[in-house]
Amino acid sequence: MPARPPGPEDHHGQPDDGRRPNPGGVTDAALPAPLWRALERHPAPGARALQRGWRSPLRGPWLTSVFGLVLLALLPVVIITGLLDYAAYGPQFGQAFPHDVGWLRLPPFDWPTRPSWLFRLTQGLHVGLGIVLIPVVLAKLWSVIPKLFDWPPARSVAQVLERLSLLLLVGGILFQIATGVLNIQYSYLFGFDFYTAHYFGAWIFTAALVAHVALKLPRLVSALRSRPPREVRHTSRAATRPEPADPDGLVSAQPGPATMSRRAAVALVGGGSLLLAALTVGQSLDGPLRRTALLLPRGQDPGEGPNGFPINRSAAAAGIQPDATGPSWQLTLTGAGRTIHVDRAALLAMAQHTARLPIACVEGWSTLQTWTGVRLRDLAALAGVPDPASAHVESLERTGLFRQATLQANQVLDRDSLLALRVNGVDLSLDHGFPARIIVPALPGVHCTKWVARIEFRGGDDE
Repeated sequence: MPARPPGPEDHHGQPDDGRRPNPGGVTDAALPAPLWRALERHPAPGARALQRGWRSPLRGPWLTSVFGLVLLALLPVVIITGLLDYAAYGPQFGQAFPHDVGWLRLPPFDWPTRPSWLFRLTQGLHVGLGIVLIPVVLAKLWSVIPKLFDWPPARSVAQVLERLSLLLLVGGILFQIATGVLNIQYSYLFGFDFYTAHYFGAWIFTAALVAHVALKLPRLVSALRSRPPREVRHTSRAATRPEPADPDGLVSAQPGPATMSRRAAVALVGGGSLLLAALTVGQSLDGPLRRTALLLPRGQDPGEGPNGFPINRSAAAAGIQPDATGPSWQLTLTGAGRTIHVDRAALLAMAQHTARLPIACVEGWSTLQTWTGVRLRDLAALAGVPDPASAHVESLERTGLFRQATLQANQVLDRDSLLALRVNGVDLSLDHGFPARIIVPALPGVHCTKWVARIEFRGGDDE
């Protein structure tokens, strides 16, 4: 006898006895039945209309799992590179933001100087991949949005906990994306410290992601196995049908006609990510392609000539007065109980070293230039500290988060770590740090201090 076709009285061809598929396998008795039944009889305003409005036949475990698999593979890269970038700022010196993270502090280690493009890679991946994944995140949310408005919201303690984790997961990723995108647009309109909020927000999101993966990974695997990729590739829009009813309730109860195939939906999201990649990748490319980085406004048109590469903060914005960088400028070196003052002419008379090194910014852009100047280790020897444990660099700039920086021993002693005086064969421009700036392999750009006024070389006993 053929099965009875689904009728309007129920969702899945079964009599409506008031019970619904229960995610997590926990019985309705886990919460008092009168409680959730009362909620069901008195829905939130618009709840029933919303439930009836989600009619796309594409929604279901398979499509949700495809987007989930992409995020599962790439979000850990965004998280790990973000934590590595925090470590690159030298939290052991109290110069990473936020300063005090309590038990969320990372294991201490010295950030390496090799490969010289390490920070360029980690920060570029963190920002670039975060942007590229935006369409995938939005598509994943679209695929599960009916569940976010499910009513009653939960019928068991397990479901209450699951929905709380989903609140942290969805809220966390949207918060991280929104604040991150605003930050790279230089829109400091948060009303709170971006670095602190982004750091703690990342940990909250990561914890919610781990809990969600632990709960949903078996269903992701089974959903992907339920529909072979070849079948999806060869199914047209006209032949697209809803998936079978699932225990999570992702499949629409009253699906409408398909407006595109699943293949087209995946291609649409992938195309959106490729478009964002094309509008972002120029941030790390010198030359004309830098102007294609439309999502990262700083430095799209940095000017011409040897000093024609991006900056974050101009001399005018930093309050650098022209007379402070004129002929009277002197660099103060301290260490081993001595203080030495050297002017620019004396620095130019010292042994010069040239290195081709990248400089990378926290907002994601980077550039590769040829720098010439005095090795920091030579200056340390001049100050009487040939084997420094660290060096504290101060700028002529009087205000700002990054007017000073502390360098590790390996950063001071690296063969290519420089007090740069020239770039690409000419003197530094004022905006690029004239009369002198720090350049260290793999160092975050904000710690490559510009308009250097003082360097204190510290031995092990001075720490």
